[in-house]
Amino acid sequence: MLRNKKIVIIGGTTGLGLSAAKAFVKSGAKVVVVGRNPESCVAAEIELGENARAMSGDAANPDTATKAIDLAIQDFGGFDGLYHVAGGSGRKFGDGPLHEISLDGWNKTFELNLTSLMLSNQAAIRKFLELGKGGTILNMGSVLGVSPSPKYFSTHAYAATKSAIIGFSKSIAAYYAPDNIRINVLAPALVETPMSQRASKDEVILDFVKTKQPLDGGRNGQASDLDGAAVYFMSDSSKFTTGQALFVDGGWGVSEGQY
Repeated sequence: MLRNKKIVIIGGTTGLGLSAAKAFVKSGAKVVVVGRNPESCVAAEIELGENARAMSGDAANPDTATKAIDLAIQDFGGFDGLYHVAGGSGRKFGDGPLHEISLDGWNKTFELNLTSLMLSNQAAIRKFLELGKGGTILNMGSVLGVSPSPKYFSTHAYAATKSAIIGFSKSIAAYYAPDNIRINVLAPALVETPMSQRASKDEVILDFVKTKQPLDGGRNGQASDLDGAAVYFMSDSSKFTTGQALFVDGGWGVSEGQY
């Protein structure tokens, strides 16, 4: 499905991004993955093989996505798609319930999840317009952007950023559709990744998740659960799809969840 596609993944050296990168390469793509940790970049490049390049960089740096796109063009001869996965919890910086959020926690959470995404999307749009052949962007959202769960997942700055990603993506999808540039959102619920360790190691939360995400026996999501949807959005199979948010959430959005 991705034969000859050249794709940049921001946040592609661990977790959801690395799983997607492996699926993209398996489907015929050449990928450039970006991560903050140089060691994870080395490991990812070895694991992904000759059809991948890894680059160390901070997603919130305005130059990072531009450099990654240029690397794809230089080494692989083109640029067809951007998958922005990078982001994270702002809990350790001061995110939480509104009455407890610090201004630093709010600002850092927005930098992690929204500013970085705006910068990568901007770099991709500029390059697509320059190349004049359209392209696709897939942004990582979260079920918490539209379906709150107050007892165990009360990080209100994080929820605000993930909701904003949907609005931002729909808005730019509408604007750039005449240029044949499509922008969509993939929004998971609780998935086992390095970011989700707090919840994924708490037996009480996991018991709740079994009822909140009841599909497939009730469980945490795995990174690979999102790969099929990511391949679809990055492929020509989605050439008539833009401005959409797909929730791969194990039933979270339609389940009450039991305490």
